[in-house]
Amino acid sequence: MQLAIPAFWHNRNFAKLWFGQTVSLFGSNITLLALPLAAATQLAATPVQMGIMQSAQYLPFLLFGLLAGVWVDRMPRRPVMLAADLGRALALAVVPVAAWGGWLSMPVLYAVTFVMGTLNLFFEAAYAAILPALVPANELARSNSKLQTSAAIAEIAGPGLAGWLVGAVTAAGALLGDAASFLVSACALGWMQPEEPARAAVAKRESLWRELRAGLGAVLNNPYVRPLTLCSASANLFINMHLACIILYLTREIALSPAQIGLIFSAGSVGGLLGALGTGPITRRIGVGRAVIGESIAVGVAAILIPFASTAGALALPLLALVQAFWGFWLPLYVVNAASLRQLSTPAQMLGRVTASSRFVSWGAAAVGFVLGGALAEQIGLFATLLVAGIGLLASAAWVIWSPLRGLGELPAPVVEA
Repeated sequence: MQLAIPAFWHNRNFAKLWFGQTVSLFGSNITLLALPLAAATQLAATPVQMGIMQSAQYLPFLLFGLLAGVWVDRMPRRPVMLAADLGRALALAVVPVAAWGGWLSMPVLYAVTFVMGTLNLFFEAAYAAILPALVPANELARSNSKLQTSAAIAEIAGPGLAGWLVGAVTAAGALLGDAASFLVSACALGWMQPEEPARAAVAKRESLWRELRAGLGAVLNNPYVRPLTLCSASANLFINMHLACIILYLTREIALSPAQIGLIFSAGSVGGLLGALGTGPITRRIGVGRAVIGESIAVGVAAILIPFASTAGALALPLLALVQAFWGFWLPLYVVNAASLRQLSTPAQMLGRVTASSRFVSWGAAAVGFVLGGALAEQIGLFATLLVAGIGLLASAAWVIWSPLRGLGELPAPVVEA
């Protein structure tokens, strides 16, 4: 009797991509906690400094976002992803080396996060563009869901592992775990052999400016991608106001330890795993549009509840974990459906530009959010800033509530050509 092999393993390129991304996501969840803890505990960063550091990783989306999409569409996607992985591993390794050498400072963290953001920009544009070349259109949503499930699993273990590593080797030293994960991802990409769409011949290419405008126009003129991009921009602005303050709030206002903070984030990731596993059934039951709208409302409600944990005394830790799990449960419904909509409604030859243009708008706002959150926290305090961020995040749902997405039941058929 032969054992049945899961269908996705027959698609070796996707299996390798999935494996590499899963390992990389484990490492990235270490950095998510370890990097701000390095600033807060080893360098006694102020709220403004935390905001500047966090915004540095998104500033490249404003500076290079539109150009990156054009470059990615002109190049094979796999080498771009491979170079980004190797570069990110090297950049992260600078932090523990600087800490052990005695020259770690906030400017060093600013520089590392800026380099990481630049490489993330290129990797994400190439990653979103290469996936439709690896899987058939009718498997795209399921593939995005698999990747989101891996992200949720990584988020369950990552923060807990980060909390332990920070205690064992300091926050800076813990970043070596993420650097190693990028090397594993690079190896997985090196083993892939994707059949990518042929790039346009140099003589037939339009000017850089025309291609740049075409990518941005494809975002703004698409009835589904436009509201998703604007909703993401608004949401990212307020989420990053939240993120600029949350570590300082948890360590200074509630006096939680790194391990307890890791537990809270892990609880959110358990919710994320359940949400990722349920994304397909829930979306089929309520429709794509309602799934996206439901997530936008749910995360706003969760963000509003979080700052009130400081009034809960001994119940603060379990309440924060519960709210974070609620937030995590709904998040995949937006991420999976938004990614699938963008990939299906965009021609393959424009996916790099459309992805990067969407990131230019949505993550460009994220850069502002970190700085605004840090500055506002110094003026009105951490509690009030977190509350403002939560209210703004809830209001961001308006972009998708009053859009054609509201009546969208199923994912559209793929667009073949521009």
